[in-house]
Amino acid sequence: MDMELITKYYKYFLIGAGNAVLLSIFTVIIGVIFGVLLALMRLSKVKVLKIIATSYVEFIRGTPLMVQLFLIFYGLPQLGINFPDINLLGMDFSRFLSGIVALSINSSAYVCEIIRSGIQSIDKGQTEASRSLGLNYAKTMRYIIIPQAFRNILPALGNEFVTVIKESSVISVIGIPELMYNADTVRGITYEPFQPLIIAAVLYFVLTFSISRGLAKIEKKLAN
Repeated sequence: MDMELITKYYKYFLIGAGNAVLLSIFTVIIGVIFGVLLALMRLSKVKVLKIIATSYVEFIRGTPLMVQLFLIFYGLPQLGINFPDINLLGMDFSRFLSGIVALSINSSAYVCEIIRSGIQSIDKGQTEASRSLGLNYAKTMRYIIIPQAFRNILPALGNEFVTVIKESSVISVIGIPELMYNADTVRGITYEPFQPLIIAAVLYFVLTFSISRGLAKIEKKLAN
């Protein structure tokens, strides 16, 4: 490994890794919010809501992330929907927002299924007991079922966070300077086809491994 390459271009890799984490954090937060709503829709007794949520989940899970990204980035402007064209932290905000939207749409479909299975894993007696105490459906879900479900599905949500970090590399195709994009930039500057990719792979591993270890500790504390 050429140490001169690392010392000269380390900022590219650190900025790219930071942007990848930033993308992933926004994606997971939005994905969880919409995932919960979709899961409740899929479990709803209202047939229309169930059909809408099921169709959404099946379509998103059945199409590639890159196609979804292009539909957001190129398709929305054709419909007259444009994101603000401003500079944010050295990035084109419209591209950054397009990446977040695409990743969030994709992630929410998978989070929906994770949360739905978590809710269904809670004993039905919990729901019956809360209803007998006078809690309506919304309060039962909010205070009784969903908190218990989140404890059960934390490992799966952690895996989704790790997956989002890795999938953020796809966003490089629309010019967002995340880790993979900046690694390609260094490759173009240095004419080194291999070493920048090794550095990017190591950084992705450090990020995902650190998150996995942190979530494992949180899961252990919750179990105790």
